[in-house]
Amino acid sequence: MVHLKTPLLNYINGKWCPSQATELLDVVNPATAQSLTQVPLSLKSDVDAAAVAAAAAFTSWRTTPPTARVQYLFKLKYLLEENLDELSRTITMECGKTFAESKAELERAIENVEVACGIPMLMQGYNLEDIARGIDEIMIRQPVGVTAIIAPFNFPGMIPFWFLPYAIACGNTSIIKPSEKVPLTMAKIFQLLEATGLPQGVVNLVHGAKEVVDAILEHPTIRAISFVGSSPIAHYVYSKGAAYGKRMQCQGGAKNPLIVLPDADMEMTTRIAADSAFGCAGQRCLAASLAVTVGEARHSFTNAIASSAQNRIVGYGLDSGVEMGPVITPESKYRIEGLIAQGIDEGAKLLIDGRNTKISGYEEGNFIRPTILENVNPNSIVAQTEIFGPVLSLMHLDTIEDAIALVNSGKWGNMACLFTRSGAAARQFRYEAEAGNIGINIGVAAPMAFFPFSGWKDSFYGDLHGQGRDAVEFFTQTKVVVERWPKDWSRQF
Repeated sequence: MVHLKTPLLNYINGKWCPSQATELLDVVNPATAQSLTQVPLSLKSDVDAAAVAAAAAFTSWRTTPPTARVQYLFKLKYLLEENLDELSRTITMECGKTFAESKAELERAIENVEVACGIPMLMQGYNLEDIARGIDEIMIRQPVGVTAIIAPFNFPGMIPFWFLPYAIACGNTSIIKPSEKVPLTMAKIFQLLEATGLPQGVVNLVHGAKEVVDAILEHPTIRAISFVGSSPIAHYVYSKGAAYGKRMQCQGGAKNPLIVLPDADMEMTTRIAADSAFGCAGQRCLAASLAVTVGEARHSFTNAIASSAQNRIVGYGLDSGVEMGPVITPESKYRIEGLIAQGIDEGAKLLIDGRNTKISGYEEGNFIRPTILENVNPNSIVAQTEIFGPVLSLMHLDTIEDAIALVNSGKWGNMACLFTRSGAAARQFRYEAEAGNIGINIGVAAPMAFFPFSGWKDSFYGDLHGQGRDAVEFFTQTKVVVERWPKDWSRQF
């Protein structure tokens, strides 16, 4: 993999090309505060060039047999695995997570490539003879056309792959806009996409910020858009895209609760809960941000999770033994520490304070140690805000029914998890909890690539989710054909 130029280039119609923009943004390592490269804040004209290229490529790509289309994905899987360590280091350098977390992220990306390689079966329709006498009916799936992916900063390698492999395997062409905070990972992945020999225009990369997003939402050629980010932005993207007549799937934010019953295996629960709350510095849409202990679980879990938080090793993700890295920007650190102070002002007890953290050798990094707030009021601002940092709020309730009611009272619905040894309690929770991803003795209920990444309420805008069969449905449109062929017509030939 070659070194990328500064500033970064867009990739349009099979060529690396400079943006027409003059404004550049520094891409900064959140642990060292050093600039890694510069990214252009591309213009509407750059998006238009990518859309024109993608539309031109679509005509030929959609007629390419599915068995031929997936051959490029087989090559991509090999190239991703071959370059796994270098890509993982890039994720850690620009995103901040640990090297192990970066590798795990890319492994989930590769899983989606593997699933999309099954498109010759996944894309099949169905048929029925004699729906009326002598009349047959078939349903076929066809690609929708030019698609676009607007990706977030927190998983620069994985989240685009919830969508991209399925989009192109189904015969669509695509444009990706990575987060301007972490553009290096996708730029390097596009080097691998180029190496697969994909036809020009099938995949395109446009760097930028809001102007690029709005251009994608407004462009008449782009038919379907996939987005992951905060709920306010997801709502904006969904509303504007839908107003322009596009298919939309927009994953938003979350406030994910973990419910701990008295019969839970406390050692296992604590370890899993800590990994969920503080892994990736809490910057993931499936991070546990609220732990609710029921009955007698209160004291044993509280003491154990506080010890785990206090002992977690924080530092630069490329250094050996580090268990948690920094948050993405100084602005994020300031916002998170402000919300911690807000929680204290609202009456919560500060059990573990991770503010004002300085890591030796990385004093300019955006570090916050794991933080725990106890006795958080369910109606407080901190209880209802997606903090998106290594902050865990603790609440205590008397019954599982109270806990389920608390889960269902919130506006979010991304994930909810239960820790218990009781099958009856687990079934009750699975049946009644209003969230799209449910974990039973699991702290991060991240679906495998062959299941949809679900989400309910304000955590998702749209109908069809990323990954698996939902992705195939989203990136295809169904066509129903009803046929009659009377026998006597054949006599004229």
